Amino acid sequence: MSSNTWLVAGLGNPGPGYSRNRHNVGQMVLDELAARMGGRFKSHKSRAQILEGRLGIGGPRVVLAKPLTYMNLSGGPVSALSKFFDIDPEQIVAVHDEIDIPFNTIKLKRGGGEGGHNGLRDMSKALGTKDYLRVRVGVGRPPGRMDTADYVLKDFSGTEAKELPFLVGDAADAVELLLSEGLTAAQQKFHTSA
Repeated sequence: MSSNTWLVAGLGNPGPGYSRNRHNVGQMVLDELAARMGGRFKSHKSRAQILEGRLGIGGPRVVLAKPLTYMNLSGGPVSALSKFFDIDPEQIVAVHDEIDIPFNTIKLKRGGGEGGHNGLRDMSKALGTKDYLRVRVGVGRPPGRMDTADYVLKDFSGTEAKELPFLVGDAADAVELLLSEGLTAAQQKFHTSA
């Protein structure tokens, strides 16, 4: 693999019981990217499911990865894959749920804090840096006094579920634009006010 290969990690929890949770929106985005690539995930010794290929015709070479560990242990599989494929942290993208931005909103950034997100915290620790890219998929804040952990481990509401395919599609578009045209171009498109 060469330095123009990207590692895109969709964060979430393993198993069908978690598959529709807000916390798993990152893995939903990777399923959409895999469908666009016409490929299927396969098991890898790094404790992740991966798909290797190109995003679009002549597009960037990419390894899509869905860790098979629980969210707060995401770092091990991502770090193992970065070593296996010789991909530097600046070529790694974490796609994850974000409570600090409204549902149906996508924001992108490089580095920075983890905002209490245990999956990101574990990735930063395992990679030894926070300097990787993030595609932050807004799931909104919990209502009232609901515990944040309870909120992200619930499925999307009925109203949200109707909008979810559009959000997942937009987030997949954001990943594709980020990899093909860079962070600034992706931010300019997705950070515009509603």
